[in-house]
Amino acid sequence: MSCRLAVFAACTALAFSAVAAAAPAPRVGISSFAQLRTPLPYPYDESANAGAAVATAKARAKAGRKLLLIDLGGNWCADCRILAATIALPEVKAFVDAHYELVSVDVGHFDKNLQVPARYGITRRLEGVPSLLVVDPQTDTLLDRGHISALEDARNMTPQALADWLARWTTD
Repeated sequence: MSCRLAVFAACTALAFSAVAAAAPAPRVGISSFAQLRTPLPYPYDESANAGAAVATAKARAKAGRKLLLIDLGGNWCADCRILAATIALPEVKAFVDAHYELVSVDVGHFDKNLQVPARYGITRRLEGVPSLLVVDPQTDTLLDRGHISALEDARNMTPQALADWLARWTTD
């Protein structure tokens, strides 16, 4: 009986480790945000139809078997612009393109397009921006619940820490 239990435990551990294995983060070629190209991008289209943009990105993510990455923010936000410039770095962009379908949604000053986070159960005021929703498009499940505002203070992180955060939700 103990042999069966040991085999079961080993198989269970192996199964869970395979499911939880995140893809390795790209190695970012800069060590400081001061090394980013300036001017920083303005990533949010303030006149876009956010619902349609998210639906299109979700369909592409589902078809491509990628995760949906919804970036909620505003062009006034320095941390949002730092995140966008970091994602635009060639090594990070290649990683994001391989694992995510990215859509940026302008939330104004926390007063616009709030139906997007509400769709995933975030009905209270956003804690900060950027807020990133990592969604499994196959099940329409929010994967990073409790962590969506983790990058709201991006300027006090490193470029590598941002890449590591993005890798956290992926699978190999």
